[in-house]
Formats: sequence, C-alpha cells, structure tokens
Amino acid sequence: MTDFIKLAGLDNVPAQLKGAQVAIGNFDGFHRGHQHVFAALKERARQRGVPAVVLTFEPHPRDVFAPEPFMFRLTEGNAKARLAEALGLDGIVIMPFTRDLSQVEAEDFVSRYLVDALAVSGVIVGADFHFGRGRRGTPDFLRSAGAQYGFEVETLALIDDGTEPISSSRVRAALGVGDLATANTLLGYHWFVEGEIVSGDRRGRELGFPTANMATHEGFHLAQGVYAVRARLGDRLINGVASFGKPMFNNQRPPFETHLFDFHDDIYGAHLSVALIAHIRGQEVFSGLDDLIAAMNRDSRKAEDALNACAPMSELDRKLGFFG
Repeated sequence: MTDFIKLAGLDNVPAQLKGAQVAIGNFDGFHRGHQHVFAALKERARQRGVPAVVLTFEPHPRDVFAPEPFMFRLTEGNAKARLAEALGLDGIVIMPFTRDLSQVEAEDFVSRYLVDALAVSGVIVGADFHFGRGRRGTPDFLRSAGAQYGFEVETLALIDDGTEPISSSRVRAALGVGDLATANTLLGYHWFVEGEIVSGDRRGRELGFPTANMATHEGFHLAQGVYAVRARLGDRLINGVASFGKPMFNNQRPPFETHLFDFHDDIYGAHLSVALIAHIRGQEVFSGLDDLIAAMNRDSRKAEDALNACAPMSELDRKLGFFG
C-alpha cells in the first residue's frame, strides 16, 4: 500500500484495509512500548502481504466514565494518525468510544467489528488489554475467538527501560513536573501539541513578544513553565519559545503560548504543531514588567542554544517533520 488511510469508525471499511493485521488499544502517546507492538504488527503484516492497521478509541474510555474529562491526554485522534503514518503503518481506525460501545458483548465486538467490518487476518494486543461489556474480552478470549473465526492472535508483554515498564502514565507524570527529557525518552520522539491559533489577550505583543496561542482544556497538566520549541506551520519550520501558565496575570486555564522567532505573520485560525525540545525553567512571578521582559529575553537565548543543539531522537522523530 502507498496511501495512508484514516477512518472515523468501521461503517465503511475500504477494500484496501480488509484482511489486515490489526493492533487494538488506546495507545495514548504512541510511546516506545506501543512502538514495540507496532513493529511486531508491521512485520507480521509484511510476512503475510496484508495491511498493518491500528484500531484505537476516542475519547479515552476513562473520560467517558468520569464525571468530567480529567485525563492528561498525550495524543488525541489526529496526533495518533500522524504518528501511525510516520511509523509506516497503512491505516488507523479511530473508533468513537461511547457508553453504548462499552456495553457491546465481547462476542459481538469480535463478530461485528473484527470479522464482518475488517475481516482481520490477525490481531495484536497488549497483555493488559480488555474490551466488551464487563471487560470480558481478554487476550485469552481473543485467542478462542480467533480459533473460531480463523484469525491469529498475539499478545505482547509490556517492555521496560531497565527500571519499570514504559507506560503512558509515566510520560504524563514526567510532563507534569516539567521533566521533558524523561518524557521524550520514554516516547522516543519529541512530544508535540497542536491546534488552532486563537486570539489571546495580546499582552505578549505589548511586551514585544507576540505569541501564537492554543486553547488548553482542564486535563492539560503539562508543568507550567517555559520551553524551547520547534513549530510546524504547513511546510514551514520555525524555532521559538513557548510558555504555559500566567502566574502574574489570569492563570485560570491559560493558553499554550508560542513566541515564534523572527515571525510576524497573522496566523489566527491556522493549525500549528509545536514540538517541545527542552525545558527552560518553571514559571516565576517577577517584581515588574521590566524584570519579566528581561527574563523573556534570557529565555529566548537559552531556547536558541537548545534548538541549535537538538537532533532527532529516532527515525520516527525525524519523520514527524520537526527537523527538516
């Protein structure tokens, strides 16, 4: 296959994805543990001459059952698709997760989605994967279903980094305290945020540091602070420094603000992707605007040094497009 296919559900699966080897899971972060699953998926698909496809769910099931969304999401649907394509997979199915879907019996999930919709030739899941009503769909259940319907099932154990298993929760914890180096190491690429540029309070412009602002949600638990970043605007790569948090102003659900170096275009409404390269400092409260401006100048110089020294962490990192 040559063209990556992204599907928002399984109502109309194109013939090109039928008979695929399919990895199923939430895969929040597409971290190195997930990449271990995808590498096995690609190899099995290559050996059998079939597509390699990811089946994932949005929103995250935990958010569906919580009183309100609370999870710090590492990668939502569009980011997962971007990562899947960069990894060389053939397609991704982003299945809408609802309470109704959670009540589908495990047997029906297999017959309706895996067999009838996708006609899978094989399935790969993690050892802790569960699905269906009452979480009855286990890896053992899948193996029995595979024997019945004629598809293979492989269960892969979690991989570790020499200390403990690599997990989405470890990445979230690292980002939550500003430990960007650990988070990016666990991910195997520079973590990125993306979204539409919205109008802010224009305070940065008044201070000589205009920013491109992205709204954040309540579950955005990145440590407040300043980061060296590389932004992608269409085909353009632009270095910059980003700030999350406004301790001297209104700090309730602050936007993620990126100051792009030597950039003066009006990009309100545009889509921007921002890779976090290095953590510069935590948020501070300054005695006045002059001290704040001086700190922003220091931050910019430190960000430029970090960006000049940075390099892709992996082939995946390079293919994500933040390094030219």
